[in-house]
Amino acid sequence: MLKISSDWLMDTETPEKANQPIKKRAQNAAPSGAARFHGSAATTLSDVQYLRLHAAIVSMDMVPGTPISEKRIALEQGVSRTPIREAILRLTRENLVEVVAKSGTFVARIPISALPEALIARRALEGMTSRSAAMCASRSQVLQLHAVIERQREMAELNDTKGFHLADDDFHAMVASIGKLPGLWRLVQQVKLQVDRFRHLTLPEDGRMAMVVKEHASVVAAIEQGDEDLACRNMEAHLSGLQHHFSHWVDTHPEYFIHDIDLDDISKI
Repeated sequence: MLKISSDWLMDTETPEKANQPIKKRAQNAAPSGAARFHGSAATTLSDVQYLRLHAAIVSMDMVPGTPISEKRIALEQGVSRTPIREAILRLTRENLVEVVAKSGTFVARIPISALPEALIARRALEGMTSRSAAMCASRSQVLQLHAVIERQREMAELNDTKGFHLADDDFHAMVASIGKLPGLWRLVQQVKLQVDRFRHLTLPEDGRMAMVVKEHASVVAAIEQGDEDLACRNMEAHLSGLQHHFSHWVDTHPEYFIHDIDLDDISKI
């Protein structure tokens, strides 16, 4: 059981320091002293439960429609129901959990309309990060991108979809960082939650992870060449590829989705 501490520690004075006269701090001087706070002070039981449930929902370990019981989770985790309730409220605001009156609390279904919207946002933002990376990348940074792709190959060989997804995020974050536009990646993270859930459905498809690796490699090749337009086009093509899988998985698992848009409309985007 993870023990969460909100204690903070302050260095105690030595006898020598205690005997020294206290000096007044100048009006505009910064505070002095060795007071310090543990990094865990900002972590609460609610944060821990939120992150655990968030990861399980996004990775599709908890599929849409799965019932969520505050009481059961509290017993399993050995905590009160309050941090569980707070975590569920946060997930509800992110549209990852759905509270149905007189029925209960469930893992939310994926709105079909959220998928093309997220892809449009990603193409616009990450087209720019790729373009900028092609302009800014050093040789060592290109090697770092190749290393992430190699890690993805290893995860694909192990059929480790979760590890592959983490390496995928690292790749896109690194492109933005190399392009000196890390803020754009933070924006992408805010809009791609539902897409991430969908991607976890597609990754086990035969050849899917290998295709992603190939597409990432094409982006890196353009960045290495310093070809800004090509890097942008290759990234946009990579991000657009996911929409070709929409119909198959919606037909295979219709219960996972909110059918709030016609699939034929997605193909036109």
